[in-house]
Amino acid sequence: MCGIVGLISSKKIKENGERIKNGIYLMNDRGNGLGAGYAAYGIYPGYEDLYALQIMATDDDLMNETGKFINTWFEVIQEQPIPVWNKKIKDHPSFRLYFVKPSLPVEKRLPGEDSDDNYVASRCMQLNKTIKGAYTYSNGKNMGVFKGVGTPMDIYEFFRLDQYEGYSWLGHNRFPTNTPGWWGGAHPFNMLEWSIVHNGEISSYGINRRYLESFGYYCLLQTDSEAIAYLIDLLIRRHGLSIEEATTVLAPPYWSTIERIADPEKKDYLTTLRTTYEQAMLNGPFAVLIAFDGGMFSLTDNTKLRPMTSATSEGYTYFASEIASLYEMDHNLQEVVTPRAGEPIIALFDREAAQVKQ
Repeated sequence: MCGIVGLISSKKIKENGERIKNGIYLMNDRGNGLGAGYAAYGIYPGYEDLYALQIMATDDDLMNETGKFINTWFEVIQEQPIPVWNKKIKDHPSFRLYFVKPSLPVEKRLPGEDSDDNYVASRCMQLNKTIKGAYTYSNGKNMGVFKGVGTPMDIYEFFRLDQYEGYSWLGHNRFPTNTPGWWGGAHPFNMLEWSIVHNGEISSYGINRRYLESFGYYCLLQTDSEAIAYLIDLLIRRHGLSIEEATTVLAPPYWSTIERIADPEKKDYLTTLRTTYEQAMLNGPFAVLIAFDGGMFSLTDNTKLRPMTSATSEGYTYFASEIASLYEMDHNLQEVVTPRAGEPIIALFDREAAQVKQ
């Protein structure tokens, strides 16, 4: 089930979440009220160079403990509660936002924390492991994740997303099957600049999880989808793979398909990727949409057992589980594309736009 939507302005034109809300609300029957969420990029002008740590905690004592942890390992430039509409959803965790930068110089950090991104990822994993009942569920720059238990309309109104403006948006409507419906398990999932929404089931989750743990990633949010965000971060940011290479790792051609390739270089290349990253391959039916600092891209499993469509119109690219949702976001679509199984659709910001600071 699950519904996925996304929109991105190639020129980084900002707007509130109205259109993304309309797109996901049209697929309301793809969820059951146990999870929905959004991610937005470009929403924190003036804090673009700081990591935005979003925390959820089950009570105020845990939130205070989390605050002590963050102030120990980070230089906190600004902290504030995440605005919510309590009358919309009364029974919910506490939420807080910290704009931070690493406090330790490189020479005093642990092995593997040589870059600021590695430091932030490592410390957030430590927080999630050691403070039970509190989680850093988003830690990128100039972006945020807003998710919880409820329908897409519930979550949109609860987090007051009409008051944010971003140039790239994700939306998700969840229908949990073999994992619980709870606030931390709602989509999107995030790691640094990467945010993902997912429809389907990852039957390779156990293998993927053990593989990720060998690189310091720990899946603690009780759903298989979390692993995808960490795999993307590992493959692209840490291992330096391109988007095309990373998507080939996650949804590779069948061995029988590789055997039929006539070009020996291409055949060796695909064989090397499959062999090297065997434990990172995703098995099961899935469609996933990934947003990041440079754009957005979609991917389906190599049999395409979950739907994904995309469209373009005058500098915008749209993604959705259903074509009707594309038209709900833009009535004047110029081109609608249904990708082949296992093939990504990639939408990037214009180079000039990517260089403009908000």
